[in-house]
Amino acid sequence: MTEHEHVRVAVIGSGFGGLGAAVRLRREGVTDFVVLERAGSVGGTWRDNSYPGCACDVPSHLYSFSFAPNPDWPRTFSGQEHIRAYLEHVTDTFGLRPHLRLNSEVKLMTWDIERLRWVIETSSGTLTADLVVSATGPLSDPKTPDVPGLDIFPGKVFHSARWDHDYDLRGKRVAMVGTGASAIQIVPAIQPEVAKLTLFQRTPPWVMPRMDRAVSGAERLLHRTLPVTARLRRGLLWGIRELQVQAFTKRPNELGLVEQIARRNMFRAVKDPGLRAKLTPSYRIGCKRILLSSTYYPALAKPNVDVVASGLREVRGSTVVAADGSEAEVDAIVFGTGFHVTDMPIADRVVGAEGRTLAEAWSASGMRSLRGATAAGFPNWMTIIGPNTGLGNSSMILMIESQLNYMADYVRQLDVLGGRAALDARPAAVDAWNDRVQRRMERTVWSTGGCNSWYLDENGVNTTVWPGTTTEFRGATRHVDLAEYDLIRPPVPTPTRTPAPESEPESGFVPASAAQSATPAARTKKKAEAEA
Repeated sequence: MTEHEHVRVAVIGSGFGGLGAAVRLRREGVTDFVVLERAGSVGGTWRDNSYPGCACDVPSHLYSFSFAPNPDWPRTFSGQEHIRAYLEHVTDTFGLRPHLRLNSEVKLMTWDIERLRWVIETSSGTLTADLVVSATGPLSDPKTPDVPGLDIFPGKVFHSARWDHDYDLRGKRVAMVGTGASAIQIVPAIQPEVAKLTLFQRTPPWVMPRMDRAVSGAERLLHRTLPVTARLRRGLLWGIRELQVQAFTKRPNELGLVEQIARRNMFRAVKDPGLRAKLTPSYRIGCKRILLSSTYYPALAKPNVDVVASGLREVRGSTVVAADGSEAEVDAIVFGTGFHVTDMPIADRVVGAEGRTLAEAWSASGMRSLRGATAAGFPNWMTIIGPNTGLGNSSMILMIESQLNYMADYVRQLDVLGGRAALDARPAAVDAWNDRVQRRMERTVWSTGGCNSWYLDENGVNTTVWPGTTTEFRGATRHVDLAEYDLIRPPVPTPTRTPAPESEPESGFVPASAAQSATPAARTKKKAEAEA
């Protein structure tokens, strides 16, 4: 890119959220945009996570864009390589490559209050944009614990999201730290080839059987020939998960049957009572993310695997020491310890209208946004998969597409307002939205299930999950309500002799209600919403 290039929209990230935003912008007739990507190719988390056994735990036909169905998914639950290939296909099909700015990591985004635009400093140059759509995602920056002695460990150390494919694990003694979604896929993939595998487990997960199989050639031919069959398949997968939401959000006690299925999944593979005791959770299923695997428990029952029911406390040379005092000699340490979800690193790089970073704005109350998209004090800045948009039982692509609807209407509203304009979420609107979300959260399994999950921030507040159905979220993000925003115009210079009119504040802020009543389209929308 050239220095100080200006675009209408800058999209950050090229995973599902970023590519989806790019497609939606083109479909809205917006072509003056770029997609800034720190890596050398698209794919987001499906590019970064290439560890052995990496696959999706959402059915393939639901884990894809509704506007880009894929009739040729090879398995009911697709692997990382197939999902990444799908994203490359979307990039080519919708002509997104001219918009890509690869190897362009965003270093800093600063709101220019005079020109009403964002100044974006990247590793490949500086540009400005009227609107920023941040789609970096919550699973983009790995979290590695600060373990004493790790810096002088003589062996190999890496995170599951930064897998070292040049390091051969065959015949090695390996420590696997963590028992999350990545770890339960890695363990059965590497167990047959390592000499010894020591699994450090702070909290056992609930693991349901994974009903994965190859999609037959006849099925794929049917979906290609009659696309409606693929849509019906997707609709059925979606509907089942919508019906399950009530148990997670309102009636957690109904999840007892699901727990029994998970217990049977373990009991079939694990015969040792002592190992069963280690692997049996003490919290309600669903409180932490429910994992899917039919190979995890059989791998743990193998003689070359040792399950340590404790976290990793320290490293002494080549010896790893658990919190319970047990020790093991290892050649490599693999961390499957998750990501910075409730403290998104991108927030440190966004400087808003008041000169504060987004991280500073969230430091007291935790991550807060309006409808999972916008934050007070950060005009014309949106996030895809923002606070409280995560799901516990369905496809995040559904939530992403809902947020793309919101983004599209945001762009339309700026067009209707005309001229140089920006929208800034009103603090009262942000507070009202988050208060409603947190009130609903009180009854959910994530709050009442008796666990400490990565859904919660350091204050114990769930700033991650959406406490409702995807249908509800779709309705809440269908349109931008201008009453929830302040309209910002360029500051009006104060005349040297004639005082500025009292009715026009020097700050350039215009009450959102005035902006809404100023346009026929907005008045029509407001009337329709009132009647609804």
